[in-house]
Amino acid sequence: MRSDGTIVARRYFPSPTPHVVIEEVTYYVDGLRVKGLLASPVAKGRWSGLLYLRGGIQSIGTVRPARIAQFARRGFVVFAPFYRGNRGGEGRDAFVGADRNDGIVGIEVLKQQPNVWNDRLHVIGYSRGGAMACWVGIAREDIRSVTVWAGMSDIVATYKERVDMRRMMKRVIGGTPNRNVRAYRDRDPLSNVYRIEAPVHIIHGARDTNVSFGQACRLENELRAQSKQVYTTYLKRFDHFIPQMENRMLVGRVTRWMKRQEMK
Repeated sequence: MRSDGTIVARRYFPSPTPHVVIEEVTYYVDGLRVKGLLASPVAKGRWSGLLYLRGGIQSIGTVRPARIAQFARRGFVVFAPFYRGNRGGEGRDAFVGADRNDGIVGIEVLKQQPNVWNDRLHVIGYSRGGAMACWVGIAREDIRSVTVWAGMSDIVATYKERVDMRRMMKRVIGGTPNRNVRAYRDRDPLSNVYRIEAPVHIIHGARDTNVSFGQACRLENELRAQSKQVYTTYLKRFDHFIPQMENRMLVGRVTRWMKRQEMK
């Protein structure tokens, strides 16, 4: 069996900008071939590495080349796993179950790129990816920052808040939080955030109904209770989706914050 993180295939993928080259990468995780997109600045040089963890499940919320290119244009090599079972990858998307290893091992994909500084690695998770990003921060000591953007951090709260997702969560996770306590608890990063050593940046809209603002507050409170470094950007006027102009400003703000963490 090939070791976790081994890259077994890469091929050209259309890029939305001439300033960024994108490849589809296939790598091994837990004996499975998992796929993702790798975006790199065209300009020669060495760059910080960024693991981008998508939201949604299966085809919903899949990785968008334009999104990862936004970060690549700001001086990052970006790797965004599709997660197992998606886009031709092997295995089954388990919604923050064993598939969180796809993110944890994704750091190894970045480390193999010759244009990446291996001591300047970051992770950002959007929506469902917020919980995945927390687990990467819990599992790895070689990252400089964790950003949770409109991110889920409380799996049980998500089940209660999102009636439209309950059928999927019952099918994928197995039953309800009351009937299968362990499966939900095992996915929930909140009780393990004391193990995160990197600073955490929480970005969340106060009007978010996809992932409640309360989840961001609980994550912040738990991190502060554990004396962790926490930074917050709370957006009073916005929900889960940020308008294009404000989104560009936020990408600039969060990437500058990441760069500052490298100087510490």
